[in-house]
Amino acid sequence: MPSFGDLFTDLRGEDRTMRVSYHPDRGAVVVSLWSGTWCRGSFRMPVDDVRRLTTLLTEIEASVAGPSVAPAGDGPAARAAVAVEAASPEPAVDQTGDISGTTHRAALPILPTPRVA
Repeated sequence: MPSFGDLFTDLRGEDRTMRVSYHPDRGAVVVSLWSGTWCRGSFRMPVDDVRRLTTLLTEIEASVAGPSVAPAGDGPAARAAVAVEAASPEPAVDQTGDISGTTHRAALPILPTPRVA
């Protein structure tokens, strides 16, 4: 088992979790999706891609926080943050497919799958 990682719970509940673990021997970060004690899927990310992912998550966090969150004070960091915020245009939204249809959900059968360590 990896010694470095974390566990996140899904908003939908129902014992759904996401585990993130670092495997230095493989040079990978593994993101796995769990339903109770069953691993439903995993993704091995090269360590070289972690910075890109954290940059994206930081940008998402900043967009949720909005302009009210800025470094306190009147120092250079606060002025730089305000200047960057004022210079940053709103990101364009790209529609990548037809989203006008309705969604059809059907329960998929749960099939036991062999786990390979």
